[in-house]
Amino acid sequence: MELDFIIDKLTNSIQNTVSGDSFDTVISRLLDSDLINISKKNGWNFNWQSELNDKSKVVYKLTIINNFEVIQGLLSVSIENDHVYMHLLENAPFNLGEKKLFEGVAGNLVAHACLISFQEGFDGFVVFKAKTILKEHYRNSLGAFELNGNKMIIPTQSAEKLIDKYFKH
Repeated sequence: MELDFIIDKLTNSIQNTVSGDSFDTVISRLLDSDLINISKKNGWNFNWQSELNDKSKVVYKLTIINNFEVIQGLLSVSIENDHVYMHLLENAPFNLGEKKLFEGVAGNLVAHACLISFQEGFDGFVVFKAKTILKEHYRNSLGAFELNGNKMIIPTQSAEKLIDKYFKH
């Protein structure tokens, strides 16, 4: 599947579009019990139940500290031989379009994939398939490079920059 997320803004954590306030986030594993509000009828585009059921993948949710019930975005990854592969990334429906509530959700989730890559000993390398019209956007916003066709890779230096932006050490 080709990913089509937009990096709206690289922020410190996520930022409210109305007030400009930043909110610290937590990324944790998505649970079956979380799926009650994650469906197409609730505005989500992908079948996250299918992602969660696929044992080759790990699905993460992004929430705001002290507000764990409201999921801001989701990420599905797998651990490959020498990199992390991003299968899906989706902002919550209320974080899309001109009237989105928070900016920085997608960047935060990509930074988490990079962090996992370092933790797995892969030097931050993250691979994903991009829609053709978004390849230039990912080059500019994430520092990603084209591998072949629509496959792109986030290299070590770009991964380090994303992690430094989103995660306090």
